Amino acid sequence: MSWWEEASSSVRGLVRKGLNSLIALGASIIWNHRNKCVFDNWNPNVSLAIRMALEERWMWEMAGAKGLPCLSAPLLEG
Repeated sequence: MSWWEEASSSVRGLVRKGLNSLIALGASIIWNHRNKCVFDNWNPNVSLAIRMALEERWMWEMAGAKGLPCLSAPLLEG
């Protein structure tokens, strides 16, 4: 948790909100994908996890998550 606190304290405003949302989203995606692999017999698939993360990020933005557009990753979205 100290790395998260350090990263979050190094930025301000919407970027901080976006960073915290992105970290929570990433942890959620990894956890859910891991559960699918363990309990539903899925094969680990990084490409699928990234696609799921991009879709979930878009839904978080539509639901009002602040700061995520400040952290756009053009290489992943293109």
